[in-house]
Amino acid sequence: MTLSVWLSLVLICILGAMSPGPSLAVVAKNCLGGSWKNGVVTAWAHALGVGMYALASVLGLAIVLQHNPSLFKGIAYLGAGYLLWLGVNAVQSKGGVAAKLTAGREASLFESARDGAMISMLNPKLALFFLALFSQFVAASHASESRAIVVATPLVIDGLWYTIVSFLLTRPSVLERIKARAVLVDRMTGVVLIVLAARVIYTI
Repeated sequence: MTLSVWLSLVLICILGAMSPGPSLAVVAKNCLGGSWKNGVVTAWAHALGVGMYALASVLGLAIVLQHNPSLFKGIAYLGAGYLLWLGVNAVQSKGGVAAKLTAGREASLFESARDGAMISMLNPKLALFFLALFSQFVAASHASESRAIVVATPLVIDGLWYTIVSFLLTRPSVLERIKARAVLVDRMTGVVLIVLAARVIYTI
C-alpha cells in the first residue's frame, strides 16, 4: 500500500469518526454521567467493535478478490454507489444528529464498555460502510501486512478520537462547539465520500 492510498484511508476514517452521531451521543452520555474514565472505556470498546467489522470486511473482500475478480468488481461498484448515497445525504445534512446529549445516573466502567461495544457491533451500517469503503484499499493491498494496516487504521483513529472527546467534555463549552459545527463536519465528510466513490469507479 502506498503512502497516498493510506493517507486517503486515514482522512475518511478521521472524518467518519468526527461526524456526530449515535456513537458520539453514547460516549458523551457516559462521560458526562460518570467521568473521563467512563468516556475512555466507552471509546475503546467502541473502537474494538469497529475493528471487528473492519477485519470481517477485509477478510471477506480478500477472499472474493482471490476467487472471483468479477464478483469483486460488482461489489466495488455497488460500494461506490453506497458511498455516493452516503455522501449526498451527508452534504444535505441539517446537523440534527446528537442534538440532545444528556447526563444520566453515574455509569459503571462495565456499563460504559458494554455501551461502547454494543453501539458499534449492533450497527449493520458499519458493515455496509466498510464493505463499500475497503474495496479499493483491499485491491491495493496485496500483502497481509498492508491489510492489517487497513484494519488497524480505523480502530486506532476511532479510539483516539473518542478518547480526545472524553477529555474535552470535562469542559462545559466544548460540547456546544462540537454540536455547532455538526453541519460543517457532515458536509466535509459528504464531499470526501463522493470523491472516494468517484475514485472507486475510476480505478476498478
